[in-house]
Amino acid sequence: MRVVIVVDHTEPEWSLSRSGIRPVLVLENWRSPGLAGARNTGIVAAGDCDWVALCDDGDTWAPEKLTAQVSAVLRDSGGPFGTCAAEIEYDGRRSARRVGAGPVTLDTVSRGLARGLTPSGFLARQDAIVRSPGRGGVGLFDEDCPPGAVEWDLLMRAARLAPIAHVDEPYVRVLWRPPAADATRALLVLRWMTERHPELTTPGRLAARHLAEIACWEAISGRRERGLAYAQAALRWGRTEPLALLALAAVLGLARGPRLAALLRRHELIR
Repeated sequence: MRVVIVVDHTEPEWSLSRSGIRPVLVLENWRSPGLAGARNTGIVAAGDCDWVALCDDGDTWAPEKLTAQVSAVLRDSGGPFGTCAAEIEYDGRRSARRVGAGPVTLDTVSRGLARGLTPSGFLARQDAIVRSPGRGGVGLFDEDCPPGAVEWDLLMRAARLAPIAHVDEPYVRVLWRPPAADATRALLVLRWMTERHPELTTPGRLAARHLAEIACWEAISGRRERGLAYAQAALRWGRTEPLALLALAAVLGLARGPRLAALLRRHELIR
């Protein structure tokens, strides 16, 4: 086992480096500035390890996390990727965020239900995450994608390769601050994902939910006419999709303000 500390945007504390049975390697982010580049720097530097797992600064792991996750991957999925639930610490309170027992499938990720999975709970076979999808791997974090799409994009690629082994116990504690509901940012993420993942636009319930989400954010940003086109497409592809009905109410002005925000929270589009 080795620990790799990657420092971004500031001078590293080189004195943290050490040798021994569990060496600690301190690095500067040698790739693109930001979280994706920093994570990829650490993943690549762990090339002599079988597994890699992430932990953002400010987050903490439970002692049994790695054992539980490696066991789950080997036992349940046969794939190269694992996740776990998290305990969210916010405003002096703690609550567990779970997605349900069993593997996380591409269907689950496509519907946005796994976007609450924290990267500090990600575990992967090192050789699979550094290998591109074209060569049968998951691939590294995309360093060109907009904030908010980094983890979702990686989970889509991992789940497309094989179901993700998930341990629905909060083995990670995350210090969390709620992001503002930003329609411009949300639409940028959704459009970026639409261009890169065909599952999100293949006619059916998955695409219906995705288009409905776009419609909701278009309505929030004041572009109801544009949102109406997305809401109508969502209803054509998934008449029973609850978010499609919410999108129609949003673009028609039947749900707005605090009421719309409460409904979006119910569907986990904002927190």
